[in-house]
Amino acid sequence: MAAKRDYYETLGVNKSADKEAIKRAYRKLAKKYHPDTNAGNPHAEEMFKDVTEAYNVLSDEKKRKLYDEFGFAGLQDGFSEEAARQAAQGGFGGFGGFGGNGPFSGSYSSNGGPFTHQEFHFENGSGDMDDIFSMFGDMFSHGGGNHSGRSTSGNSGFTGNSGSWSNFSGGRSSAGRKGSDVMADLTISFDEAVFGCEKSISLQDPATGKVSNLSIHIPAGIESGKTVRLKGQGNPGRNGGAAGDVLLKVNVTPSREFERKGQNVYSTIRVPFTTAALGGKARVHTLYGDVECSIKAGTQGGSKIRLKGKGISSMKNPSVKGDQYVTVEISVPRRLTPRAKEALEEYRAVS
Repeated sequence: MAAKRDYYETLGVNKSADKEAIKRAYRKLAKKYHPDTNAGNPHAEEMFKDVTEAYNVLSDEKKRKLYDEFGFAGLQDGFSEEAARQAAQGGFGGFGGFGGNGPFSGSYSSNGGPFTHQEFHFENGSGDMDDIFSMFGDMFSHGGGNHSGRSTSGNSGFTGNSGSWSNFSGGRSSAGRKGSDVMADLTISFDEAVFGCEKSISLQDPATGKVSNLSIHIPAGIESGKTVRLKGQGNPGRNGGAAGDVLLKVNVTPSREFERKGQNVYSTIRVPFTTAALGGKARVHTLYGDVECSIKAGTQGGSKIRLKGKGISSMKNPSVKGDQYVTVEISVPRRLTPRAKEALEEYRAVS
């Protein structure tokens, strides 16, 4: 299989291209190679997947930075920037016998990968190639680079420029590769987040304008900023690989009445001055309907009432709910009757 093409080359842009230039190049190529206009054309299908993959990386600031510095290796699962930089600076010296002081050294170069250039040499004809192959075969089997070695003695068994090591561990893998993921945003109401809901979303292909409709279940208790994954609804895979996913970032519209903190909710009620002073009952709005609460005599403004189990369900265990905390505000009358005013004056005199 041919070596993987550079993403910038695939889109026909240079490395200094800004986001708009990258988007324009992608739209032009995606429209040209889109399956809807190239039915039965495997080359067009492959090109469409290539340009889509390139665009998904170069349009993402973080992925583009990793790709620019480390090449394709920087986009692999489990990749460590720190480990790659250490390897690039220190070579393979930590493996013993490598790094120029042992019986074996040589060169390995990867197209944009973290191991930019390392020297390997066989000295005095020593070194068991089978052992070396078994130790590093996996590293050199990932493709994307040219690997070469040379002998510094006449009998190393590894003479001249060996050219490509594509057969070193079976060559470049032809295994299927998962398609790239698609990111999207979804805005729901506060009540929809609390109780869960079914939503329909439309995703538009930026190249063709074609719209795909998807149905999604939003679980009860979801918080703003959380992501819902739709498996297999993203960009198609390659070589028989699975399709990517759609990742929906959920944004919840704030409630005018309730404030959420985790699974707990907070609200406010206003009670008459007389109820706060003498005690009584007050009706409180909850997520699940109104309830009647007892107000103790002498309740002060700012006091809190806890309504157990009136909060939001846990996404992991829907039977577990948070609580509602109600802050009491005291409503002072703007006007008093002469008798009420007299009674308050008497109270103030003895208090």
